[in-house]
Amino acid sequence: MADETEIQAGAPADVIPGAEGQGERRGRGGRGRGGNDRGPGRGGRDGNRGRRDDRNKGGEDQGEELIEKLVHINRVSKTVKGGKRFGFAALVVVGDGKGRAGFGHGKAREVPEAISKATAAAKKAMVRVPLREGRTLHHDGKGHFGAGRVTVRTAPPGTGIIAGGPMRAIFESLGVHDVVTKSVGTSNPYNMIRATFEALSDQTSPKSVSQRRGKKIADLLGRGGASATVAEAEAAAITE
Repeated sequence: MADETEIQAGAPADVIPGAEGQGERRGRGGRGRGGNDRGPGRGGRDGNRGRRDDRNKGGEDQGEELIEKLVHINRVSKTVKGGKRFGFAALVVVGDGKGRAGFGHGKAREVPEAISKATAAAKKAMVRVPLREGRTLHHDGKGHFGAGRVTVRTAPPGTGIIAGGPMRAIFESLGVHDVVTKSVGTSNPYNMIRATFEALSDQTSPKSVSQRRGKKIADLLGRGGASATVAEAEAAAITE
């Protein structure tokens, strides 16, 4: 019996019955954490993350094209132990040209990276503004932020965009073709843009007001002295 035990212990793996199958199972790592039994298709953590990323990328590729405007870029510095560390700050306005716009700012060591950060922040902060006939605002508005105060007014066709640099970028990306604006108090582009978006956030359309008050659009438009026929024609032309 002792001789037979020694012979089996010294024999190669292919001679011992069942040893070959055990070697294959151990080589595949059945119980180990690094095993390949759990693939991406079985709901592993890496597999789920990959599917989510692919789904998000597909939504971004299928989205509509946006208008990006670089409003201001500034060099900034941070004092550290060894001296000063310089970087750049970018202010970007993004819009779809159909009534949606937003702004964002970002900081980075390089200009392209700062612009990309600001663009991503602007896309997340986009708001919708109702437009009259798709070219101008429905009514006048005022906004202020800090020392900046702005006034926006509706304009007839052919007026164009009468606005300063930062405000012009907002209305061009928003899709407004006729508007008159005035900014007082500051020339800081950050404060001007925030004040402008505050004024745009107060914009309402006759359709939303009529739904809130439970009235017809023609009744709201006919109170300014206009005839019923003109009010009904304007109410029929309003889509927002």
